[in-house]
Amino acid sequence: MTQPTILNGKELAQSLESSLKTRVSAIREKSSGQAPILATILVGDDPASATYVRMKGNACTRVGMESKKIELSQETTTEQLLAEIDSLNSDPAVHGILLQHPVPSQINERECFDRIAGNKDVDGVTCLGFGRMAMGEDAYGSATPAGIMRILDHYSIELSGKNVVVVGRSPILGKPMALMLLNRHATVTICHSRTQNLADIVRQADLVVGAVGRPKFIKADWIKEGAVLIDAGYHPSEKCGDIDLEQASEKCSAYTPVPGGVGPMTIATLIAQTVEAAEKSL
Repeated sequence: MTQPTILNGKELAQSLESSLKTRVSAIREKSSGQAPILATILVGDDPASATYVRMKGNACTRVGMESKKIELSQETTTEQLLAEIDSLNSDPAVHGILLQHPVPSQINERECFDRIAGNKDVDGVTCLGFGRMAMGEDAYGSATPAGIMRILDHYSIELSGKNVVVVGRSPILGKPMALMLLNRHATVTICHSRTQNLADIVRQADLVVGAVGRPKFIKADWIKEGAVLIDAGYHPSEKCGDIDLEQASEKCSAYTPVPGGVGPMTIATLIAQTVEAAEKSL
């Protein structure tokens, strides 16, 4: 079998950022030098979340955007967080709002996500945005699955009529991923950690999306010869994703590496959707 294609998300993200710089410059010219602003809200002291927010801020800087960082204490209430979101919704200088997941357990995360205005929901987390995306209407897609779609398009991975298995059902990854693929005429099966005969279902897949959040959960012997593998998991301590890529890459036709695959495209897509929101606001 020929060597599999490495679906290089890092390279693609750099190329996307390069085109975004030009668009940001054009926005600045039309708005008296004002750059697009992404507001990031970090609640609590989770070190992984702080790292992700910092990476998103760095990406803003690279393309010439600004980031407005809001850091709230671990004791923040739902009401306090909603007030912060309301303030950002009404600020015309802010084009996108990112509420970093997860928030502390006393907060109603869904209520807070849904308070984000649709025109600023650049991370694709609201129920309304999800519904519009599912119906094929104009909406910002959840950043990770939207980034995956960019990778599949860039590498001309055929989706129409293909059997796709998405392993994972989270509201910001597995569910929107399945619907984006369905909207592109793939035949989609959504599985999860409790699915019976999971290995047999995965073996039917032309394309597998690992989005279950468990290290090397999807085994190499579950993979069909020549399948495309998209690994949306990242487990820093184990240095791996949700698919056993070490073994499975020998059988597949293409795969996203971990790291350097889906992760960089998630951030690049978030930034691209913020730039789009700023363009629309003009």
